[in-house]
Amino acid sequence: MRIHLIGICGTAMATVAALLERRGHEITGSDQNVYPPMSDFLAAEGIRTLTGYSADHVTADLDLVVIGNAISRGNPELEVVLEKKIRYGSLPEIIRDQFLWGARSIVVAGTHGKTTTTALTGWLLAHGNLDPTVLVGGIALNFGERGSSYRMGAGRDFVIEGDEYDSAYFDKTAKFLKYLPDIAVVANVEFDHADIYPDLDAVRLAFRRLVNLVPRNGLLLLGADSPHAIGLRESAVSPVETFGLAEDATWQAYDVEHLDGLTHFKVRHRGEAFGRFQSPLLGVHNVRNALAALAVGSRLGLGVSELAEGLRRFKGIRRRLETVGVARGVTVLDDFAHHPTAVRETLAALRTGHPTRRIWAAFEPRSASSCRRVFQDDFARAFGAADEVIVAAVFRSSLPEAERLSAERLVDDLRARGQQARYIPEVDGIVRTIVEEHREGDMVVLMSNGAFGGIHRKLLEALAA
Repeated sequence: MRIHLIGICGTAMATVAALLERRGHEITGSDQNVYPPMSDFLAAEGIRTLTGYSADHVTADLDLVVIGNAISRGNPELEVVLEKKIRYGSLPEIIRDQFLWGARSIVVAGTHGKTTTTALTGWLLAHGNLDPTVLVGGIALNFGERGSSYRMGAGRDFVIEGDEYDSAYFDKTAKFLKYLPDIAVVANVEFDHADIYPDLDAVRLAFRRLVNLVPRNGLLLLGADSPHAIGLRESAVSPVETFGLAEDATWQAYDVEHLDGLTHFKVRHRGEAFGRFQSPLLGVHNVRNALAALAVGSRLGLGVSELAEGLRRFKGIRRRLETVGVARGVTVLDDFAHHPTAVRETLAALRTGHPTRRIWAAFEPRSASSCRRVFQDDFARAFGAADEVIVAAVFRSSLPEAERLSAERLVDDLRARGQQARYIPEVDGIVRTIVEEHREGDMVVLMSNGAFGGIHRKLLEALAA
């Protein structure tokens, strides 16, 4: 079958294209831009990517076109598909129809942490010889020689990241509603995706609809430390278990401490001692992520010792506090955080692991939510663990000023809270400032959900020069 993907961005393009290719289909894909490392990943998988959109990309021999949510009417490829009545579907529909009807579907959802939790859950099941298929919204370093956003297995289980973003221009419902959950994890629920959800109630409704899909013989796992996640319990028909640090959590982590570069914690299950665990991931938020994965693994029959060993051997996700290089004693890290909670938890985790080092946070407001003023005050409280904060220009400058995040005001608010903060709109200016003011031992976290103007390479090269 010849399948063409249109307007599926970044990791999703790489993941779904690779999975379909492994099923024996011939795949091509068009997108406005495909950035490294995704372009490198696609090339390594032998998938032909077409930059930009053109009617010529839609050829007569196509059997199926997958329509991503990044395009709408007027796209030249979409118009040809509609005119010629070539069979098409949304990304989540195709995943469901190609992979999920015959699988035990494990859907990992939540406003934050779902990429790490999905990858860790998939890895624990793979380590425990259950041979799952895994689809994750990032490059998981345990899969493949250089990491991968998917794993093709022969077992019954399909572990998939459940995204609450919409499906396509013709289907504005959440992607995760197509994923047929047998086990659903909802780690946390907060307001996000301000471009498609008008308010928190709309986000909560999407998650309630997901919860309502879990069958009576399935399992719903809810984050005990998130009020809006716990509030989903009343919508469940399936059995419900909870996880977190709360005393009444079904799966409770306690005695959390950071030693020798590892996070150590103990786990109780229904009030009884379950086991001791060590995680290579920093931060309490990653303890919660690990709890969810451990709960799924236990549900599927894995023992404490193999779960503990699997967790110790987890390598993490690219762009999640990933060290991209060290130059002149300065450690440069890349992080995908773009929601205030994710920024706060990421920086707090780094501070926990490195209490005496100076931390720079260079932040590019780039995502549809982070560019919007709705999070203005929340971002002002999110950088507390950083010693130096640099805010770059707002990426989506076409937003009306009344709706757009003010980078200048954010800096003023940070300074009012006693923090060192400055607004430097251009990447070259940020690089120059850090090079001129760095000290040996500094850690620089570059925070954006996009390429950030190639700042990672530019900074390392400038530091090394």
